[in-house]
Amino acid sequence: MASTELALKLQRRLEVEQHATLLDQDEDDSPFKPSKPDPEQKAAVVNGNVSSELCAKLNRRQDINDGSSAPKLSKVFNPYTEFKEFSRKQIKDMEKMFKRFDSGKDGFIDLMELKMMMEKLCAPQTHLGLKSMIKEVDEDFDGKLSYREFLLIFHLAAAGELQEESGLMALARLSDIDVSTEGVIGAKDFFEAKMKALSISSKFEAEIREEQDERKRQEIDRKQRRAAFKELQSTFCS
Repeated sequence: MASTELALKLQRRLEVEQHATLLDQDEDDSPFKPSKPDPEQKAAVVNGNVSSELCAKLNRRQDINDGSSAPKLSKVFNPYTEFKEFSRKQIKDMEKMFKRFDSGKDGFIDLMELKMMMEKLCAPQTHLGLKSMIKEVDEDFDGKLSYREFLLIFHLAAAGELQEESGLMALARLSDIDVSTEGVIGAKDFFEAKMKALSISSKFEAEIREEQDERKRQEIDRKQRRAAFKELQSTFCS
């Protein structure tokens, strides 16, 4: 019984090997057989692509060094340097307001989030009114407000460039951020504007020192509370 089963297995394997041999012969004799790529030719193509890419980079670097081409620099948005008419506290207040209404936490305020914001400010807008508000400051035409575009609303309000009855003016007025008397852009007198521009750097430095002093006071207060707690704890445990 075992011998018969073994013989059947050997016969089956022989048939499979013969069938595979016939297929290989048919493939070799076929006029439509695709030619296998030459390893040396393939390596040459790869090396050619690498050389072309390297050559392009070297040419780009040479153009930059010669001054005929400018390097591509990624612009980093800094609200403190771009919107110098606002104090650090004002910009931080605007950032808090932006994040509070950015319910999706995606870094944008879309149409529905703007709708909720205006309703919270007791100045509800129609659907077309909301779209018009976004369109007025939508620099990249994505149909929503980025943080920079949100700051641009207050920038335009401070410069007096918004219509009195516009939704954006209502947003700027009804927010907790007062921009009516800040900055050099909204100043009417040129000499006053120039003096304010000269004092911007010192004002920022003073604000930074004030923030640092506040952090130091908070740290001292925490240490004092911790020491008092330890003293009280040792009194009860003794």
